[in-house]
Formats: sequence, C-alpha cells, structure tokens
Amino acid sequence: MTALSVNVNKVAWLRNARGGSRPDLCDMARAIIGAGANGITIHPRPDQRHIRPQDVFDLRAVASAANDVEFNIEGNPTAGPRENGYPGFRQLVEASKPDQCTLVPDTEHQLTSDHGWDLYETTTFDNVKSIISTYQDLGTRVSLFIDPDPDQISRARDAGADRIELYTGPYADAAAKYGIDSKEAHEYWKRYRRSVIHAKEQGLGINAGHDLNLINLARFCSIGNIDEVSIGHALIADALELGLTVTIERYLEALNMAASVARVTLA
Repeated sequence: MTALSVNVNKVAWLRNARGGSRPDLCDMARAIIGAGANGITIHPRPDQRHIRPQDVFDLRAVASAANDVEFNIEGNPTAGPRENGYPGFRQLVEASKPDQCTLVPDTEHQLTSDHGWDLYETTTFDNVKSIISTYQDLGTRVSLFIDPDPDQISRARDAGADRIELYTGPYADAAAKYGIDSKEAHEYWKRYRRSVIHAKEQGLGINAGHDLNLINLARFCSIGNIDEVSIGHALIADALELGLTVTIERYLEALNMAASVARVTLA
C-alpha cells in the first residue's frame, strides 16, 4: 500500500501565528504517527514562515524514536544562509541526515510549490546531480519534484535520483474544477499513469504530492505503483473538522482502497 507522509508545515504556521509553543509541533507529530501515518514531512523555507531550524532536529528525533517512520525534508537545495537565522538548506540536511530529501525548485517567497525541475537546463542538471550524490553519501534517499513528463523523468534517472515526486497539482485542479469523474480529470489521470509506468521502467521509486485530498486521493493512487504520498494542507484542514486521528484513518482508508483497485487494474 502507498505510504502516507504528513506534512506538518501548517501546524508550525499556526504556532508561529500567535508565538509561543502551541500547538506543540512534536506532540502533533507523535499523534500523527500514533494514528498510523508512515512518515513526517517538512519544508523549511528561508523566511521561516512555518518550520524553524530547531524544528528540523526536534522532528528528526521524534521520527527516529518511532518504529519504521520516515523523516522527509523538502526544499530548494540552493537556498543559502539568511540573516534571520536560517542556516541554509544544505546545512539542515547534512546536520539532520533525513531518511529522504525531496528537492524542489521553488523560489524563496513562493506561496507553495507549483512546478517540477527542468533538468534539460544544463546548469540545473549538473547542480542537481552533484547535490544528489552529496546527500546520498549521507545515507539519505533523494527524490526530485517532477512534472508528469517522461523526458524529465528520464533526466531524473540520469541525475542519479532514487525517486521522483510527481507534482499532482494539475490533476487535483482538473478534479476540483470539472469533477472527479470528468473527462478532463481522467485525461490527466492517464497522463500520470503513463509517467508512473515510465518511471518504473527507469528503475525509479515514485512519490506524489500537491493538493491531494480525501476526494481525489484514492482515484489518483489507483494508478498503482505509488510508493508514497506527502499531504499537508488538505489533511490539516480536514483535521479541523474531523479530528486528527479520524482524519489520518480516513486518508489511510483511501490509500487502502486505491491499493485494492490498483491490484485489479495491474493484474
């Protein structure tokens, strides 16, 4: 079954909105793990709008203390030190040695990630390839945030990535605008399925994320061969209505449903 990694950025954002330590990020991460999630994801941005440097190490300790729980750090590897105390993305990765590092080509003040890497740009490819090797030497699995483009997926393999994370925003947008059963959403679903098949042929693991939610998650993951999804904003929003434990259970149920459908589809 596809693993569920919960992005806790929004929990940190809520804490920072008022100052102090509530909600306690580590307590929330423990509750998420206790409810059955397979991993914790963070995206520490240079402006520290949510995750702060100390959070990285505190959450690393929480994940390490749990059984078979993955700690995943997302971010742009070119983000260097800032005067506000942000030490630089590379420094955070090297110091915390996450189980997985997902490299994302976002800009410093971008609201949210909205596109994958262009690995046909020579300088970008060379830089990403070097960074992948450096992080792998730490014992960290490296994933690249990628659009559903077979050519870019092949370049991710050439750069040495262990996995890709498919940017699922376009599928989620189509499902929200036209309906989950619409022709438009299904056309995107088929595009992602072709990308997943290609990635498997290239020997890559496959993650997915961005705007996946309880409405579209099971349908998307029925593609099959999705190793992990990373979900934050939608899940935390659902938790405000349903409660955290029930929300985690609902997402795991959706992934279990997707696995059942995928087994039939792939048979």
